[in-house]
Amino acid sequence: MKKLGMIGGTGPEATVDYYQSIIAKYQEKTGDPESLPEFLINSINMYKIFDLLENEKTEELADYLALSVLALEKGGADFAVLSANTAHIVFDDVQQKVDIPLISIVEESVRAAEKMKLKKLGLLGTKFTMENDFFQKVFTARQKELVVPTQEEQNFMHQKIVDELEKGIVNEETKEAFLKIVARMIEQDGIEGVILGCTELPMLIKPGDSVIPQLNTTEIHVEAIVAAMLEK
Repeated sequence: MKKLGMIGGTGPEATVDYYQSIIAKYQEKTGDPESLPEFLINSINMYKIFDLLENEKTEELADYLALSVLALEKGGADFAVLSANTAHIVFDDVQQKVDIPLISIVEESVRAAEKMKLKKLGLLGTKFTMENDFFQKVFTARQKELVVPTQEEQNFMHQKIVDELEKGIVNEETKEAFLKIVARMIEQDGIEGVILGCTELPMLIKPGDSVIPQLNTTEIHVEAIVAAMLEK
């Protein structure tokens, strides 16, 4: 079995979800409920990432994440993942600074969209994810159109993610507001699917909450992670 190294803490709630989901998916794939995968987690500071992005210090962010991955590499990890969409802003830079391969949440998400035959999708996440083009580049290269909420909606969603979801708070009013944004994007922008581009969003938006397909990026990432762990 290949050993996973995971950068966690970005944020803590999503890290717990990743941990539990990896174990559940691994047991499902192996068919052994008493089998537990052994892997490494390096929990770092989510707020440092936000601060670096706010101050446009992307090179420093890449160095911070690369050093975190290198610690996992030294610990024996065969491959690594960044368990947050926002951190993928500097994914390519981080990959260049480390020796072990990284599995991209963005690349795996576009593959999922291709399987679902979706051509136009809405992207939800932190303001950093919605404002930057790291999702856009990958999806456009595969002939897919991405639509983001309005600037006002982006600011609202970002604040709710930071103030509530990152702290484990699930507010029904927030959920209704987010779903209202998705409904507007369906009606006005014609989106066929919605990307939950923040690993905390599945805490709030559940399957069946919207009339269009959802791409749960955590779930998609975990599927690829476990497949890589089981590679011979």
